[in-house]
Amino acid sequence: MPDLLIELFSEEIPARMQTRAAEDLKKLVTNGMVEAGLTYASAAAFSTPRRLTLTVERMLDASPTTVEERKGPKADAPEKAIEGFLRGAGLTRDDLEERETPKGNILFAKITKPGRPAADIVAEVLEHAIRNFPWPKSMRWGSGSLKWVRPLHSILAITVAEDGAQVIPMDVDGITSSDTTEGHRFMAPGRFSVTSFDDYTTKLKRAHVVLDASERADTIWHDATNQAFANGLEVIEDAGLLAEVAGLVEWPVVLMGTIDDDFLGLPPEVLKLSMKEHQKFFSVKNPKTGRIERFVTVANRETADNGATILAGNQKVLSARLADAKFFWENDLRVAKAGMAEWLDALKNVTFHNKLGAQADLVDRMATLAREVAPHVGADPDMAEKAACLAKADLSSEMVYEFPELQGLMGRYYIEAAGEDAAIAAAAEEHYAPLGPSDDVPTAPVSVAVSLAEKIDKLCGFWAIDEKPTGSKDPFALRRAALGIIRILSENQKSIALNEVLPSVFQARHAIEWKKIGENIRSGVVAAWREGRMTEAEIDAASASDFVHQYDLMHAQESLLDSTPEEVLVVAERIADAHLSAQGGSEYRNEVVPKIDDLLSFIHDRLKTYLKDQGIRHDIIDACIAMDGNDDINLLVKRARALSETLKTDDGENLIQGFKRANNILSQAEEADGVEYSYGTDVKFAETDEERRLFAALDTAEAQITPAMEHQDFQSAMQAMASLRAPIDAFFEAVQINADNPTVRRNRLNLLSRIRTICSSVADLTKIDG
Repeated sequence: MPDLLIELFSEEIPARMQTRAAEDLKKLVTNGMVEAGLTYASAAAFSTPRRLTLTVERMLDASPTTVEERKGPKADAPEKAIEGFLRGAGLTRDDLEERETPKGNILFAKITKPGRPAADIVAEVLEHAIRNFPWPKSMRWGSGSLKWVRPLHSILAITVAEDGAQVIPMDVDGITSSDTTEGHRFMAPGRFSVTSFDDYTTKLKRAHVVLDASERADTIWHDATNQAFANGLEVIEDAGLLAEVAGLVEWPVVLMGTIDDDFLGLPPEVLKLSMKEHQKFFSVKNPKTGRIERFVTVANRETADNGATILAGNQKVLSARLADAKFFWENDLRVAKAGMAEWLDALKNVTFHNKLGAQADLVDRMATLAREVAPHVGADPDMAEKAACLAKADLSSEMVYEFPELQGLMGRYYIEAAGEDAAIAAAAEEHYAPLGPSDDVPTAPVSVAVSLAEKIDKLCGFWAIDEKPTGSKDPFALRRAALGIIRILSENQKSIALNEVLPSVFQARHAIEWKKIGENIRSGVVAAWREGRMTEAEIDAASASDFVHQYDLMHAQESLLDSTPEEVLVVAERIADAHLSAQGGSEYRNEVVPKIDDLLSFIHDRLKTYLKDQGIRHDIIDACIAMDGNDDINLLVKRARALSETLKTDDGENLIQGFKRANNILSQAEEADGVEYSYGTDVKFAETDEERRLFAALDTAEAQITPAMEHQDFQSAMQAMASLRAPIDAFFEAVQINADNPTVRRNRLNLLSRIRTICSSVADLTKIDG
């Protein structure tokens, strides 16, 4: 069984595309082989900046011969139908077999497909893969029609068997396959032939090419950390940068350089990001001071001067980059120390959303909301408001304009430089969090208040303008904002009634719109007066439209033509106020309330996803959402976790069955009798010990559950509820509910009602599955 070796050699492939491209090559070729009947034992793909390589072990030397039986038309079918079947099968009438079936005599054909040599199949599959390769971006060159990420130079395609290596003949736009490849562009130019995968990797390494990207990455990290350790320093880990740099070189040579003293005062995050984004350098810090003092770069070749020239050039370019960063930093510090008023004013000209105003409007709303939220999370309202006012100021800074990734972080530096409290500065950095499911949430009270304010305002804003997530589309990250609210409240154990907060946000937003409408009405009245064409009544009708009859302003028939501007403004204000007071209430009822309900439902859906990842079932969450206080996320989470833990026990699971049995019997009786059994049960009517023990158990459980629920001690409440399992089971085993004595029957139904009431005070158990 032969092995297969393929290499596609080209100009440099972008590092970000290499790993995916190697996997795509493997998938396209091996899938095509299997579809053609050519199976194999194993396959592996590799990539370097200039090549994609695929090795396949123990491949069949030919596809097997197959025999396919195909059912045809009836034997007495029209001749044209039979001829069409014969053409499709590639057979003659003599090749058909007639068989008797329950549906009559049917013609059958056996079609034999002879096997094909592996080389023919691989050539066909590989050409199809090359011509249809899924590059994110590709190009054409010369006069050919082939598209590739960069000009393709050669194709190595060989099968390796015991009798040696054989080239798989193929030609793709004039590129003919062979058994040769090239080594390093500078250190080992020229082509050489290979006879197997082992021979290929050995000769490549001799030609200064490390084929395996993980081996290149290990070499880079090992050499970099060793050089740093020798100087008493540490390389800052960056897995993404390591993978990218490993895709930029075929023969990694690690060099360590120094950063000019002039730039060591820059924030370490600025140094790190500037070196990473612009130069692909690793940052090296002094563990004693935490300062970044050096950098590591990776060259693609060895040089006679051990990289001194390369390092000098890199340091020169780096100094130019860092000089820009230093200029931004110093300019920004000047504005920050002056109070950042310049930046805050600039936010008025930065659009947040064309329907939601500028960033400055967002900041104003955040400040108001942060002050409202602050008492609920243990923050000082004045500090929370101040932090919200400054949290977005760095968006106008030069540093954040150059490096948007540093938003928030630079805000913390600038607010500290302005002399503000550390908690206010920290809020600028932390209010964006969490950006992902693995990110930490803010825990400092002021940061929590500002973060919640930003996320609540964002959700309310986009719900107000009806731009909600649809399907997989969520361009404004509203799902992430909702999950952020859930995580901040639950992980910080903070309780906020969203039904008290959300309406104020929507009302504030609608107040802005109503203000605009009022301004339009007032300006319309004044414009009409200036044109001298209307009486007050006519102005009312034009400005207030259908609302004019509600305002009872039609009595004002006197002309305004001789009035002063001040008098006209008074009338205009009166008309606008009347219009808005009438419209505002109905608009809030008809538009805002449904949006608040829908937004809370959206947050509940995110909560289900959040808790499902923690192993809590949807029906358990539904049982908790159905209770009062479902707008308090922290309360909901605690209740759901306690109920989930209870239902994992035998007592809890069996209690659900007892509760549902009681609820079903009670519901059927109430429907049949047309009454509600919800009061009047008395232990003196109990006829059995099981009844009396259930009365006592319910009294005990209720005495424990009521105070536990008042203190939101859901764990204790659930345990008390689960303790009812045994007496309820015993009751149903020993007692017949529908007794002949109507007084006893009614008493027992009322006892079931107590079971339902006490258990339902903890959660809506009717929504639990099973």
